[in-house]
Amino acid sequence: MVKKVIVLLGSPRRKGNSAMLADQMTKGAKSAKGKVELVYLQGMNIAPCKACFTCRKKNSKGCSIQDDMQELYPKLIKAEAWVIASPIYWFTMSAQTKIFMDRCFALPAYGNDPFKGKRIAVAMTYGGDDPFDSGCVNALRTFQDAFGYIGAKLVGMVYGSAMDAGLIKFNDKVMEEAFELGRKLVAE
Repeated sequence: MVKKVIVLLGSPRRKGNSAMLADQMTKGAKSAKGKVELVYLQGMNIAPCKACFTCRKKNSKGCSIQDDMQELYPKLIKAEAWVIASPIYWFTMSAQTKIFMDRCFALPAYGNDPFKGKRIAVAMTYGGDDPFDSGCVNALRTFQDAFGYIGAKLVGMVYGSAMDAGLIKFNDKVMEEAFELGRKLVAE
């Protein structure tokens, strides 16, 4: 049973739609006795990967970029499960989420096979009526491919349409799916 969950919020809006889905997932995780830590990526000093490969060199001490990711790496390793929540901007995940994902490239320098056994759940919201023409499917596929490649378990994804901040709370089906995914992330 998972005990520690880190929730990574990749939206500039702390009370936006993807944050609301993440909140529902948090409630689900807590209902299954998970301990949850929230991390707002917006406002953190996280630079893009500079492809120096310092993190992949023999006897590496980690990423060469000294920024707020240095605080996140140990938390990511200690957490047994991650929730990644992002709105869809311009046909994929938010820039905040993408920079975070890129910097996870260095995570193996901080622990032996740090993705093995990780349980991951994703929450996304998008404007428009359809996950295909909104670009949500592009982000879904990125998460599937990335976490499949590194051997983490993608437990599930929840996503829904809501253009204006707060509207997702009126989608009872998606809100219930988010709660259940959070519970499943911890309990199963």
